[in-house]
Amino acid sequence: MEKKKEIPIWEKACMTIEEAAVYSNIGINKIDELAKKPRCPFVLYVGRKKLIKRKEFEQFISENIEL
Repeated sequence: MEKKKEIPIWEKACMTIEEAAVYSNIGINKIDELAKKPRCPFVLYVGRKKLIKRKEFEQFISENIEL
């Protein structure tokens, strides 16, 4: 069997909520709360799974001074 290649978080287009928490040092619960808001600019739904769009998430963080 071929081993799945690991891609560094900073090179991924989308991350899981857990990866986004590690990447940003923001808690999983807070990211999940933000992602549940209507028209959240950085969430992508794949079926029932929520993914975080990295570039949009970075932009959201840089534009806000308080979460």
